[in-house]
Amino acid sequence: MKNGFLPRTRSVGSDVSESAMMAGAEKFVDADNAEAIITRIEHKSRKIESLLKQNKPVEALKTALEGSPPMTRDERCKSANWIVVHRALMTIKDVEGMFSSLDPEYYDILMKYLYRGLSTGDRPTCDQCLRIHEKLTERAGLGCILRSLADTVNTV
Repeated sequence: MKNGFLPRTRSVGSDVSESAMMAGAEKFVDADNAEAIITRIEHKSRKIESLLKQNKPVEALKTALEGSPPMTRDERCKSANWIVVHRALMTIKDVEGMFSSLDPEYYDILMKYLYRGLSTGDRPTCDQCLRIHEKLTERAGLGCILRSLADTVNTV
């Protein structure tokens, strides 16, 4: 197991045991736990809607970014969380002002979600993601881009 990645195939005589491969696969969320994650996302969604009604878009974005389901391959979890983050992202009007309130600890996960937004191809979503991406890169630097691309724990 080189660099923390599990090999896709094994050659005869490989020193990677079957149990080592299974241990790496167990790090990902199973289907039973996915239901619990979706329930937490639904709760988070209600909290975000409340914050948006109070005209607190940055707080809503922080809440959306917190507790993103790590290590999940379940597309339902990823999609449910993306919908919540997207809802909060699209309400941000003052991108420059957003960064005065947003803690740097959120930068890397925000960058991952910006790339998810760009992958949708939806014009308004892409426009908003590009506006935020430009300011985020100015603020956090190129390292933020590299960290978000290399991150294998937070699968968005």
